[in-house]
Formats: sequence, structure tokens, C-alpha cells
Amino acid sequence: MIKRLDELIELAIGKEKKILSVAVAQDSIVLKAVVEAVKLQIVDAILVGDEDKIVEIALSQNLNLENIKIVNEKNIIKAAAKAVELVSSGEAHFIMKGMLGTSDLLKAVLNKEANLRGKGLLSHVMVYDVPAYHKLLFLTDGGMVTCPELKEKIEIINNAVDVAHALQIDIPKVAPVCAVEVINPSMQATVDAAALSLMNKRGQIKGCLIDGPLGLDNAISKEAAEHKGIISDVAGDSDILLVPNIEAGNFLGKSLTYFAKAESAGIIVGAKCPVVLVSRADSAKSKLYSIALGAVVV
Repeated sequence: MIKRLDELIELAIGKEKKILSVAVAQDSIVLKAVVEAVKLQIVDAILVGDEDKIVEIALSQNLNLENIKIVNEKNIIKAAAKAVELVSSGEAHFIMKGMLGTSDLLKAVLNKEANLRGKGLLSHVMVYDVPAYHKLLFLTDGGMVTCPELKEKIEIINNAVDVAHALQIDIPKVAPVCAVEVINPSMQATVDAAALSLMNKRGQIKGCLIDGPLGLDNAISKEAAEHKGIISDVAGDSDILLVPNIEAGNFLGKSLTYFAKAESAGIIVGAKCPVVLVSRADSAKSKLYSIALGAVVV
């Protein structure tokens, strides 16, 4: 069971080396992370983008591109399509977002000709290493599905559980996080949480343990749960926090990063390969962790 992101790096190093395709790679932080991942032998990399800018950035940052292939394509949309094509053709195993918008990359990934669209829902999974928490904390979905209904929440959970299993967490504990920990018919998130918990108990959602609704406090704090009289195997020991909508996930994730000083890794799952997707403002270390996460999940 991986409990810290440094352990994720070790897990990725121990796996068979994968090939990463980077779309629009002319970004200094992305290049720094990719070069480090190559140095650690987590991946081999193919950089797709403006070769002149890529080389210029590498020289200014003293980054060694000697063993990294560059595919020159100055047009952002064409570069995204080419990066995706490398995965479709089997020349690469997974893809990473560089200096382009998320929507532009996803359009390329979801293009029918690319044949990367999976059978299910695409969702975003962030993994946080929070200093104040006793293990890794998964957060979903704060970056892809805007306002999921019950059927979409089932797929979001399944995607996050697959990621947790890849990190050797055999039975991840899932907390559908709501504003309150009681079922309130006027608050749809609490009704959905109760339905998800019951479906899990009846074997309709497998590979995890779900209990909710839970407030954020009692999802991550045993003391808070005990104070409120909540008896639960999930409360205070959650692995996965399922948020009710994208705003809640976005706010919570950024709070963990900026207030709690958490390190993080992020990918989109549900396609035929992981898509490494983190904020442009994230550090090179976070991007390195995300590459390692993609390499393990693929």
C-alpha cells in the first residue's frame, strides 16, 4: 500500500518503463519534470511541439534532452493531434498536457479517429500527500465532470478505485462528501451518497468500501466522527473523497495545495490511456508525481 508520493516514485521505477507523449512540450516546468522522469527511468519521452522553443528552454534551464525524441510541430492543435496519434499507433503508452488548454487536448484524445475513447466516463483523479493526514488522499472529480448525477458518480468511483488499486490499496475507503452527514431529501448529494453506500453493500459497486453521506470533517477525522456519534469503517480513514460537483473538488483541491501545503499528482482516467493533467501553476515536483502516477496506472 502506497502511503506517500515518494513511494509512488519508487513504485513507478520498479515497473516496466513506459513511453510518454507530451503535447505542446514548450513549457519549462513540464520539461523539468519530464527530464527528471527520464533520468529516473520511469519513462522514455517524446516531446511534440515547437522544437526551437523546446531547445531554447532546455538550454536556459540546463536540461539534458540528449535521450529524448522531439517531434517538431509549431501549431498547437496539430501538436496535440500528433501527440495523441503517437499513443494510438502504439509508439507511446500515455499522454501529458503541456502548454495548451485542457479542452484542446481532450478534443484530440476524444477524436474518433484517435480511438482512445474508452467505454465509460472520463473523470479526473487527484492524489494528495497531505502532511497532516496519515496516508494518501484521493479527490474526485474536481477537474472533469461538472455536476455528476448518480450514474456518473458510480463511474467516477470506479475510475478512482482503479487508480487506488494500481497504488496497491486493495480495498479503498470511499467517502461521498456532503455538507451534512445525514440524509436530507432536499440535498440531492446526501441522497446519492446513501444510494452509493447501499449499492456497495449489495455488491453493485465492487473493490471498495463506501459509506456516506459524510461531512468533510468526519470523513478525515476519527475524533470528529466520534464526537458526532458516527460509527463507520470509512469515517476518519477515507482514501477517496467523492465531491458533489466540480466546484467543490476545485476548491478543496486548491485548499489542500495552498493552505495544507500538500504535494499532488493528477490524471484523467476512463480513456484507453491515462492523461497526465495538472494545473499549469503546479510545481515540477507535482508534475513528476503525475507522470509517475500515469506510468503506474497505464
